[in-house]
Amino acid sequence: MSPLTPTPLTSLRVSKYHIPAFHNFPNTSLRPYPFMIYHSAYPSSLSASSVEKHLSSVGIVDPAWRFPMYRQHHYHSTVDEVLVVVSGSGTLCFGGSTSNPNKVQIDVGKGDVMIVPAGVGHAMVEDKGSFQMVGSYPKGSENWDMCTGQDHEKDTTWETIRMLGWFKGDPVYGDEGPSVDAGKDT
Repeated sequence: MSPLTPTPLTSLRVSKYHIPAFHNFPNTSLRPYPFMIYHSAYPSSLSASSVEKHLSSVGIVDPAWRFPMYRQHHYHSTVDEVLVVVSGSGTLCFGGSTSNPNKVQIDVGKGDVMIVPAGVGHAMVEDKGSFQMVGSYPKGSENWDMCTGQDHEKDTTWETIRMLGWFKGDPVYGDEGPSVDAGKDT
């Protein structure tokens, strides 16, 4: 069992966004699942290893990397992604471009969790100091890609995104949690 306890669901503040397609970034236009932010889902006492242990104990995702975030706008067509800020803070852009009028540009900090559906463009705009995240993908997802909005990607990746399933539970909370019913409130 994980020693890290997330914020109780009754106290969790969640922001949900549906981001329309922008140029060659499908964002949330292909499936009913929103981009979500769980604000301060973990206590400030977290560490990268405690987050990895907690996510592994819940059993919905497998932690895959520790890194800030690429500055190049990109999306994944083969997997949904869970990002947990484990140190510092930063400004991130979701939507494929800072010029997208429907982008979600946010400041995130230690303890914030982002649920990023396949297709949602994302990039780091600014590292505000010691910014690092743990990135995770659904259990059994061994091949994730990195698409950058090139013209040819639309023909090969958008149908892949349409066909994807969703998390088998909430990556942070398990059988309950915001992502469990995410596609039902659209």
